[in-house]
Amino acid sequence: MTTPDTQDSAGANPRATDVVSSKGAPGTTPSNDTVTFVGDVGVSTLKDAVRAYIAKVRGGEPGALPALFGLIVLVVSFSQLSKVFFTVGNLANLTGQAGFTIIFAMGLVFVLLLGEIDLSAGTAGGLCAATMAIVLSKNGDLHAQLGGGTYGAAVLAMFCGLAIAVWQRLWPAALTVALGLVVMFTHLGAHVWIGMFLAIATGTAIGCIVGSLVANVGIPSFVVTLAFFLAWQGVILQYEGKGGAISIGPYFPVIAIAHRNLSVSAGWIIYALALAVYAFVTITRSMRRRSQRLSAEPMAVVVARLLVLAVVGAVVVYFLNRNRQPNSDAAPIQGMPYVVPLVLALLVILSLFLAKTRFGRHLYAVGGNAEAARRAGIDVRRMRIAAFAIESALAGLGGIALASQIGGVPLDIGGNNTLLLAVAAAVVGGTSLFGGRGRIRDAVLGGVVIAIIPNGLLLHPNINAAYQYVITGAFLLLAAAIDAFGRRKQNR
Repeated sequence: MTTPDTQDSAGANPRATDVVSSKGAPGTTPSNDTVTFVGDVGVSTLKDAVRAYIAKVRGGEPGALPALFGLIVLVVSFSQLSKVFFTVGNLANLTGQAGFTIIFAMGLVFVLLLGEIDLSAGTAGGLCAATMAIVLSKNGDLHAQLGGGTYGAAVLAMFCGLAIAVWQRLWPAALTVALGLVVMFTHLGAHVWIGMFLAIATGTAIGCIVGSLVANVGIPSFVVTLAFFLAWQGVILQYEGKGGAISIGPYFPVIAIAHRNLSVSAGWIIYALALAVYAFVTITRSMRRRSQRLSAEPMAVVVARLLVLAVVGAVVVYFLNRNRQPNSDAAPIQGMPYVVPLVLALLVILSLFLAKTRFGRHLYAVGGNAEAARRAGIDVRRMRIAAFAIESALAGLGGIALASQIGGVPLDIGGNNTLLLAVAAAVVGGTSLFGGRGRIRDAVLGGVVIAIIPNGLLLHPNINAAYQYVITGAFLLLAAAIDAFGRRKQNR
């Protein structure tokens, strides 16, 4: 059974405990008062940690190493192809281009951990964004745009999602969908933040329905989500009617995600706070586990990682805070885009949720061996429905970020290659397609890799844009091959 590796760099697996005698003659059986428990202290030096990591990679668990290697290769290659690649403006644009893909990929990590797939995540997110755009543009009156029949079907779907959430005792999902219904019945959606919440609530209801069809009816997730991938595109067309794309430009919180920036000082404050919190958590965790004689990362490893993150973070914030306005007479454009702290917040919250909660441990257990998890008392069906509900809620948020990047909600929002790029981001980052292995950080790292490919290629006028699909597909195929090879090596 695969479980979350909360000490990902701590070293080798826990060793058997040892019983030693502090006094008494050699060869004699120690009495109870002479027995001392020596805990599992794990590796204690940086050298041992490096050896343990190499052994882990050789054992079929490369983690984020392939994605990091691919990222380095792409950065070096594109910096040689175009001098524009390392400019401040291009790096800032890269954050907006990668933001929505990362958010979609974060949600997909939850279902991929179970060995499932959601092919409808892109169009589901588009439907959520369309719902938000309609209530904002119609002063909160969803019925005025949809009409009786379509509005009734939307309300019925929300009630179905609510019923499933209550039946499975998924109380956070039930509360979210119930509040979404309140917004639909009132004009509260005219307020921007509430309209954005309705998009997430719609996604939660969609996830409950899809998850129930997979877990309770037994339809393979590939078939269910492929059907909904097609269905949601039709629903979006029905929602928007003949009016075409809906602009979200007048609504500041939405458009700000991809097209507005924090102040220079706010960027440095967020960097300092994030680094301080990370340092406090990792250092105190290592010290506490050492004091309890448990396996823990060597302090040298903790400090080395902290220094690397401090340098990389400082460089990123420095570049984002530089003026990227090409017109010297115009107002300066500088500061960290809003999508960056949004992604960082999701990274921290969702990572802690998977690593530190019972739900997260159960999710890894079901993904590693569903039958063993069931025999251990875990409600496997409930876990599947919950994973799809979380994934679709994040798809709703991803749809908002996508609408922000586009500047509106077109008729084909969430279609095309939105879902494929999100899946590629999660898998390239290190999440296994076979279930049981993956982290939220995989979505972030893989999303950056996937976003860099079209960004770098389109900067060179002599390279056909079609190559971005070929290279992205090659990266996905390589990541899947590494995953399959590692699985086979572990099962020997």
